[in-house]
Amino acid sequence: MNQFFIVQQRLRCENINLINYVETDLFQKDFKKLSKKFRTLNDDFIVAKRTAIELLHVQNIDNQSIVTITGYESDAVKIYKLRKFACKALKGKGVMSGVRLIYGYDARINTITFIEIYYKADQENEDRHRIKQFLNETYSG
Repeated sequence: MNQFFIVQQRLRCENINLINYVETDLFQKDFKKLSKKFRTLNDDFIVAKRTAIELLHVQNIDNQSIVTITGYESDAVKIYKLRKFACKALKGKGVMSGVRLIYGYDARINTITFIEIYYKADQENEDRHRIKQFLNETYSG
């Protein structure tokens, strides 16, 4: 009986697509560049949406893979960094692959906007100017 409940719960979660996903042009450019370097990135990205982003924002389960980037939140949106991104192309690294994903979450309209994706060996930290630009263009006055 317990097993039935778990299966039923899983189906319910998989059939509900509550979050809208949007990608900025710069994110798409970053993603295309990285996907040439890491061939599994597209599949890994889908898994990250399910196992980290939807877990946090749909089911309110914090698995410690996402942190808030402070100093950029507003009434409309909060900016997050997905730090634990498992990339199969980086064998032996697991979730500590070094791939980082920056996104904004607008809870009012339940929308995730992907702002940046980068590999820590190529870039130390997120592009804070890009985050400011995103907020100014999307959520100003």
